Amino acid sequence: MTTVETPEPTAAIVSRRPRFIWPAWAWSALGVIVVWASILVLNPGPLFAPLSQALTLAPFLALVSVGQMLVITLGPGNIDVSVGAIISMAAYISVAIGSDFGIALGLLAAVASGLAAALISVVAILVLRVPPIIATLATSLIVSSVVLVLADANRGGSIAGLREFINIRVLGVPTIALVVLGVTLIVAFLLRRTMFGRSVIAIGQSEKAASKAGIRVKLVTGTAYLLSGGVAGLSGGILAALIAPSTVLGTSYMLDSIAVVVIGGTLIAGGRPVVTGVWTGALFFVMLSGLLNLAGWSLGQQNVLKGLLVVLVVVVSSGVTGTGGTALRRFTQKLTRQNSQKAGTAHG
Repeated sequence: MTTVETPEPTAAIVSRRPRFIWPAWAWSALGVIVVWASILVLNPGPLFAPLSQALTLAPFLALVSVGQMLVITLGPGNIDVSVGAIISMAAYISVAIGSDFGIALGLLAAVASGLAAALISVVAILVLRVPPIIATLATSLIVSSVVLVLADANRGGSIAGLREFINIRVLGVPTIALVVLGVTLIVAFLLRRTMFGRSVIAIGQSEKAASKAGIRVKLVTGTAYLLSGGVAGLSGGILAALIAPSTVLGTSYMLDSIAVVVIGGTLIAGGRPVVTGVWTGALFFVMLSGLLNLAGWSLGQQNVLKGLLVVLVVVVSSGVTGTGGTALRRFTQKLTRQNSQKAGTAHG
């Protein structure tokens, strides 16, 4: 009598067990929790006080970062360094128009100014074929000149009705946070459910393949840069209701928006946007600044730490995903080749 051996059941169960995938935004979310706890240690108080304070400023950074994320998703070399200057310009324009013609027209003028500035970058990138970082830098210089002119003509003040709206809280959450959350949900829908969003991701993964697949690369690229400029203008217009316009109002947002996108999990190599990471990254950076202020760190020291964090995340993510190759891998490969050559020469 022959017996039939049955396969080990545990092996089959293990092979079918779903594999847990660590979300790309999880590291920045973990950072928020760590910084949150550290703030409470240094400055004991209500449990949700640090988060409540962060939600006052984080939405502005998240809004700018959403546009920056779209640009970075387009792939290597795509970055918008004009957003800081656009924010400063839009703040002045929003106050000037809004004071005379109302909140709605003030914000529309801010968005329009951002679109106009972004159009300069689009023409330089797509028509003149200037590298994006150079094109947006040139736009930043042009816009900064406009900001100086607006600063000289500024009458001061802000739009009172908009400030009251921003200060309203719903269940302890600022209204502006809910508005920006709505914007990020719209962007998430665009990226996952529309042809434009899929095209942005496809271009970031391979521009040549996207072009061969019939995607209008120039149109999609131009639209992404216009959206980045538009949301930067909107952010500047709203921010002017909270902070008086100044020539340096948006300066920190340029580097911080890039850092938020990278820390939040979006690949700097392009092709993988992480919308949730925009919020976790923005909260992390705002709360980190609060923690470092409590610890007595200067602004320069804080920027150095932020820069190191961004470099660390880029190196780790490129090593894990295999995108672009890390400097460490290239260095070790170079050493290996040199050692092999030396060994071959010695044997010869």
